[in-house]
Amino acid sequence: MTYFQSALRRAGKWVMPFVLSWMVCAMLISASPILVSAQETLTGAQILEQVDHNLQPGNLEMYRKIINIEPDGKKKEFVLWFLKKDMDKIVTLFISPASEEGRATLRLGDNMWLYIPNVGKPIRITSMQSVVGGVFNNADIMRLDYHVEYDVADLAEDQGQHLLDLKAKTGAVAYDRLKMWVLKQELVPTRIECYAATGMLIKTLHFKEIKDIGDGVVRPAVMETDSPLYQGYKSIMVSANLKKRDLPDEVFTLNYLSRVKDLR
Repeated sequence: MTYFQSALRRAGKWVMPFVLSWMVCAMLISASPILVSAQETLTGAQILEQVDHNLQPGNLEMYRKIINIEPDGKKKEFVLWFLKKDMDKIVTLFISPASEEGRATLRLGDNMWLYIPNVGKPIRITSMQSVVGGVFNNADIMRLDYHVEYDVADLAEDQGQHLLDLKAKTGAVAYDRLKMWVLKQELVPTRIECYAATGMLIKTLHFKEIKDIGDGVVRPAVMETDSPLYQGYKSIMVSANLKKRDLPDEVFTLNYLSRVKDLR
């Protein structure tokens, strides 16, 4: 072996690990733009549909506690059993307080009803009314998937999040326009501003505490709202015990509201 060949062999012991490390780094670097590119290629409509899937994945049941807080600190709490089927069928049943137990609501598309046991016959209610008082209205409590009611007018980036500008598909929707901030990785909202057709801000929804709320569904467990129209008031909605469940269409009818409690 010549002196030159011996020198190359000695150098190879030091050079080869460096070359391998460089090759691994190069592969990782070259892969990163693919991941970023995959996220950037999502359209606004695709992001909104994924948000809906993450918040309310298909047919399901879950429990919701609503807490209304008044300016003097006084609180009133309600617990509802929430059932959803397809894109446009929702039933809620009041579990507590005892004074509200047995009341139920039904939403079919844009139409809503309230069933009160002592009255017997369901009565029509509107999306902007509230069956529990406070800042949440009926549309917030019995919300359909966002992509069912809204089109994406614009997609931008703000504070490292997706910012969706949503326009209501019809005049029957509670809010004419929404601004929705969405986490890029989790694809769940962090804040939604709700506007009237005049451009007036009606309320802001804040989404918090991302965790498994049941059946492996990871999403914000808490939604808080405040409104410039209700200075000092705040309402909180906590979702828990979610289970994917298929129920017959019969459950989502006016005639079944008095028997919803039998399904728990």
